[in-house]
Amino acid sequence: MTSTLAASGIDTSASPARALVCRACSARYPLAAQHACYECFGPLEVDYDTAALAAVTREQIEAGPNNIWRYAALLPAGQDPATRVTLDPGLTPLVAAPHLAAELGITAPLWVKDDSANPTHSFKDRVVSVALTAAKALGFTRFACASTGNLANSVAAHAARAGVPSVVFIPSDLEQGKVITTAVYGGELVAIDGSYDDVNRLCGELVETDEFEDTAFVNVNVRPYYAEGSKTLGYEVAEQLGWRIPAQVVIPMASGELLTKIDKAFSELVEIGLVEAPAGGWKVFGAQSAGCNPIATALHADTDTIIPVKPTGIAKSLNIGDPAAGLYALEAVRRTGGWMEYADDDEIRAGIRDLARTTGVFAETAGGVTAAVLRKLVESGRLDPTAETVVFNTGEGLKTIDAVASQVGPTHHIKPSLRAARDAGLLG
Repeated sequence: MTSTLAASGIDTSASPARALVCRACSARYPLAAQHACYECFGPLEVDYDTAALAAVTREQIEAGPNNIWRYAALLPAGQDPATRVTLDPGLTPLVAAPHLAAELGITAPLWVKDDSANPTHSFKDRVVSVALTAAKALGFTRFACASTGNLANSVAAHAARAGVPSVVFIPSDLEQGKVITTAVYGGELVAIDGSYDDVNRLCGELVETDEFEDTAFVNVNVRPYYAEGSKTLGYEVAEQLGWRIPAQVVIPMASGELLTKIDKAFSELVEIGLVEAPAGGWKVFGAQSAGCNPIATALHADTDTIIPVKPTGIAKSLNIGDPAAGLYALEAVRRTGGWMEYADDDEIRAGIRDLARTTGVFAETAGGVTAAVLRKLVESGRLDPTAETVVFNTGEGLKTIDAVASQVGPTHHIKPSLRAARDAGLLG
């Protein structure tokens, strides 16, 4: 579970990070390559010096670079720009969505946080940049991951930029677009006959072998640092809204970690005095695919027992049947008074088209899940149409183009003449 690499480690004189702490039993560990608690096997996360965080100002952040590293003083590593492994992701558009709001009967501002604008076109560039920066500080010399696609793209690209070898593990039935956009970077790409959960299980075994001792698996042995990168989405939304937290957010869920970290980011910003909590707090809503909905199913059944499933359906980037952060996602949603819903494949396709048609944002299937769930939440009365809402699109539609390829195409097919244009009704 922990590396024996000789390394300088994370510079705690510059970083606000102080330890790893178990989310289940609160046991504390040094800042090392360790992802599970030795006492109870619970997941670890980064613990910070709250006084160091509280010293950060809005002005300091706003004077920083136009990427996630403007928040370096709130992150576990990368305070020195020379130490970063990065494609400089972040500060992606916060898109006003008045036409979608009108269709759904939402009268308050509705926004789409569009992370398809990141360098490899998904939010994974945030988590990978933070994870691999920490991995470099910890002495690792090869980068790896288990992935449903977007993470594979990002790890391979970051490794190529850094000049570090990579080995990426994916399910063999992944969308071809995501396979190509990983393989093009030239690292090792291992396709495995099995689900993502099978791939992840194998990576958990590989990380314990001598042959992989030099390897940072971003979502295994350096996972605590990886997860912290997701917080930058929450930081950015608050900053882009004029240092304000929205009343409601709708977030896609695979492992559930993205949802928990956006909620954590909001809590941190309030705790250290960079923003004020909205009146009544904020509500967190989770979105899953009907083909892989173990977290939402547990919420609907009012239980903490998350039963693993065998994923199906087109939203492959969300297909984690045994979600590592599921319990913590349930806690965040219940604590904030939110809810979770799920969408089937037809609803996902409709969500992709609705989002594109009304906002100009072409989302991958995960974004279609979020858009479809937003509609369901409004229709069921779970989401307040009079409260400001942000929904998150985490990836680019061109990566999953097959999802809607059979449903869209030319609206007219004519010969190159004015008569043909007139006959087609194009000239009134």
